[in-house]
Amino acid sequence: MGVKLRDVVSPRRIRLEDLRGRTVAVDAANTLYQFLSSIRQRDGTPLMDSRGRVTSHLSGILYRTAAVMEMEIRVIYVFDGRSHHLKGETVSRRADIRKKSEVEWKRALEEGDIDRARKYAVRSARMSSEILESSKRLLELLGIPYVQAPGEGEAQASYMVKMGDAWAVASQDYDCLLFGAPRVVRNLTLSGKLEDPEIIELESTLRELSISHTQLVDMALLVGTDFNEGVKGIGARRGLKLIREKGDIFNVIRDLEADIGGDP
Repeated sequence: MGVKLRDVVSPRRIRLEDLRGRTVAVDAANTLYQFLSSIRQRDGTPLMDSRGRVTSHLSGILYRTAAVMEMEIRVIYVFDGRSHHLKGETVSRRADIRKKSEVEWKRALEEGDIDRARKYAVRSARMSSEILESSKRLLELLGIPYVQAPGEGEAQASYMVKMGDAWAVASQDYDCLLFGAPRVVRNLTLSGKLEDPEIIELESTLRELSISHTQLVDMALLVGTDFNEGVKGIGARRGLKLIREKGDIFNVIRDLEADIGGDP
């Protein structure tokens, strides 16, 4: 899910034609989870082949990539590598949510509640090594390039944009801004009808918020990221206000400790 900055960051609607001739680095994990969650039968069962192997992600890759490339938009999928140890708690929490959702999904199916079944099925989507490898194999067969990141795929994709290897990162998450991606395109790889996407430009966002990139990272740490819990009671709006007033996270924490006489 990433850092929650939606309340203070405003994406700008663009036309698909604006991306024509551009190269976009696609956050593979973010995109595959979208396909696995949304491309399902009415009762929440994912698409499968005759051997019972999940194919929802393959359907998503094939049709969405074809639709995007038909618009003359080049894509490079970027896959996650080893997860950072600071992300361990987030990974564990998400795994627990998926397990509980799977239990509720099966219970709803037994009770014949199709709507509730689909709701929990969407939350139960999980990635496996087979899904990752089959995704890469399909991309190879399609002639679509992909990059295996050593760590976070979002960080790798953001670096590629900074270095000029791609024009923007395609992801639903705001984390790419923290990694310094100059441009992030949202809604480009969502399943369903291909519609005009949104773009977030780092430079204009920082200018609108009247903060530096370092301060944006500080604000995100206060709110909470995949790598840290954040400070209880601080959302994006309050975090922005505090960073503007105090300058950096160290001054914010120092003042919070003084106010409550201990750790915030």
